[in-house]
Amino acid sequence: MIRSLKKNPFVALHLLKKIDKLNKKAEKEIIVTWANDGN
Repeated sequence: MIRSLKKNPFVALHLLKKIDKLNKKAEKEIIVTWANDGN
């Protein structure tokens, strides 16, 4: 089942921290994840 359009997309906090760290360094890197808590 897909997430409702009324809700914002789910992003796990540990992934958000990792993305913020990469954005501060202005680097691009593939982030592999199997996070499935947003269902």
